Amino acid sequence: MAGRLSSLRRFAAAHKRLIVVLQLVVFAVFAGSVGWALRGSFRAAGHDLRDANPVLFTLACVALAAYYLVFVLGWIRILADWDIHLSYPAALRAEMVSMLAKYVPGGVWTPAARVVAARRAGVTDAALVTASMLLEAGISAVAGVIVFVVSLAWVDGVEAPIAPLVVFAVVVAVLLQPPVFRPLVSHILRRLGYAALPPLRRTTMFVLLVFYSGTWVIGGAALWLLLRSVGSHPDIESVVFLGGVAAVGAIVAVLSVFAPSGLGPREATMYGLMLAIASQGAALGATVLNRVAITLVEVLLLVVGGLLLRSRDDSGEPARLRDAEA
Repeated sequence: MAGRLSSLRRFAAAHKRLIVVLQLVVFAVFAGSVGWALRGSFRAAGHDLRDANPVLFTLACVALAAYYLVFVLGWIRILADWDIHLSYPAALRAEMVSMLAKYVPGGVWTPAARVVAARRAGVTDAALVTASMLLEAGISAVAGVIVFVVSLAWVDGVEAPIAPLVVFAVVVAVLLQPPVFRPLVSHILRRLGYAALPPLRRTTMFVLLVFYSGTWVIGGAALWLLLRSVGSHPDIESVVFLGGVAAVGAIVAVLSVFAPSGLGPREATMYGLMLAIASQGAALGATVLNRVAITLVEVLLLVVGGLLLRSRDDSGEPARLRDAEA
């Protein structure tokens, strides 16, 4: 496996332009296909967007910011379990930098940005940071699928591939189990010249599963406010369902490596799922506003983490590492 990874890495390094061009071509074909399929809904969506309630949109951005601000605590907890103590401002900057890096074609910039940001904060173990991102993404994805499946008890008429989602969550959950994840990742790290991965307690993983499920509900509240901002009136019970919609959209965005930040596949997925509780125009309008809100909030939180909280962060101690205390 390590040999294949090395070969892929060498090929990617030698053909960077080709990979970027292929990604852009696939993305253009996908975006054009989706645009053609939804051409009848754009007129209604345009009307909803022009009449969007600015107060509700602002509240949705606040809820989305709350989602990100809380979500960061999960990564801090993973690192702390490995005795790496990163301050909240530094963790927030690293998270937001990696989020915005997803808009750059190539796929490797998200982990690279997190590694660089963590290194600036004093965490120099790139392998450990990358492994923590895998755990963060995996546990969050499983939690999102759980939220989505549970929410179906309150929402009827949802057309979604439930079975593949459940299979995906089960496979990821199995791979994340300490007896599987740690030996597998440690083997790869040793082949690449890094130290073995330290253990992560099962109790920590369970706490994070519950924690990330709660964060998706916060994300659902943001999407609920966006729907209301474009004139739709979903019931308050649909917040959990919309949290699951946001989670499924995020999973599709991660799997759609050809689309920068999942632009296109994420929106198509969320639009299709929201049709169960909203009209075509409202669903499309909320989907468009959701992308605007995500980008706006990520930039603002990067500014908050990079400027407003920097003085507070610099006055404290740097990240405490396991190796430094050994």
